[in-house]
Amino acid sequence: MSNARDIIKRPVITERSTDLMSEKKYTFEVDTRANKTEIKSAIEEIFGVKVQKVATMNYKGKFKRFGRHAGYTAKRKKAIVTLTPESKELEFFEGV
Repeated sequence: MSNARDIIKRPVITERSTDLMSEKKYTFEVDTRANKTEIKSAIEEIFGVKVQKVATMNYKGKFKRFGRHAGYTAKRKKAIVTLTPESKELEFFEGV
């Protein structure tokens, strides 16, 4: 992976992930081929913060049917990034 913006796809905004933000833990959907060190360097490059820990989870695609057509949804990878205590907060809701 060469570009940091190719590794980090989007932030995951759910009720649980917003609760984790108070503990300086942020959730992102990342590229399925990215490893923890690539995710850490991408977050540090994009947001300018120091990352303490990265936890990743792989999700396989679910089987879905629509009439007589059947298939699987896309697989995805989620990362929970913990920032160091001296790092600044990330703001996702600046325009709201």
